Amino acid sequence: MAGNSKTAPHGKPLPGIGIGAASGHHGELLQGVFEDRSGQLHRGLVTLPLAKLESTATFTCVTTSDLAIHPREKAKAGLAARNTLNYLGVAEGGFLHIESNIPIGHGYGSSTADVVAAIRAVAAAHGVRLQPSRVSQLAVAAERASDAIAFESHAVLFAQREGTVLEDFGGSLPPLLLVGFKSAERRPIDTLKLPPARYDRREIQQFRVLRGLIAFAVRHQDPICLGRAATASALLSQRHLPKHHLDRVIDIAKDAGACGVQVAHSGSLLGILFDHAGQGLRQRAESVVASVRACGFCDAEFHQINADGMTW
Repeated sequence: MAGNSKTAPHGKPLPGIGIGAASGHHGELLQGVFEDRSGQLHRGLVTLPLAKLESTATFTCVTTSDLAIHPREKAKAGLAARNTLNYLGVAEGGFLHIESNIPIGHGYGSSTADVVAAIRAVAAAHGVRLQPSRVSQLAVAAERASDAIAFESHAVLFAQREGTVLEDFGGSLPPLLLVGFKSAERRPIDTLKLPPARYDRREIQQFRVLRGLIAFAVRHQDPICLGRAATASALLSQRHLPKHHLDRVIDIAKDAGACGVQVAHSGSLLGILFDHAGQGLRQRAESVVASVRACGFCDAEFHQINADGMTW
């Protein structure tokens, strides 16, 4: 990082330039309403992160209070940068540049990735490393609702409108192969314009069970248990943001010996989850691609989740 003679309120020289990055995701494994330790209900979700999708932010300090953003439409990232400067007690501004390979509007988390990358870049430019919990709170302040990508591969049940962790599952998701795809319409969805889903008492009871299944799956690295929870959550989501041909997608997953199905609960994405250690993985995954294309889905892709360089 480049240095300069300017000093921050804590008396340390400002490094001048900071770089931050954040990954996108493929929607959620679980989303609903969940109890905290005191029994209060909160909206929460478990994110399915995708390391190959990423936003990178570069923040360059300036001697004035001005804050410039490129591209200019990244307004939420700019607000997050300003909020981070305020949190750090820094009066000066800077120049924020965002680069991203994350598609916009389908549930990949492009907005949150931009915001989290911006927060990390501003902090890095001032020689600070913020904890994921603080990054998440700043992210929610900038965009009203966020997700858990600040925690990277660490699995948590996250209150997306509050920026707090309802439950830390104590590890990462088991190694998975995801076959992701979307409807042929490919229409972007404005997440913030969607009305919050209203769940009934029966659904809230089901979310309690699914939360337990996710916890078990992480603790025992059980992809089958994870897939069952994700499929159940996808079915519960149908009443609020239905996915065309979801029942057929579930049948395709069963026929291929997959662990289950997941969706972007506020996007257009669907995915079929495989145990990364399963036999004949490539053949089964390619058969799924052919089947979902025959149903009219498009943009099928393979994503390895927590595979640590394993081949398939």
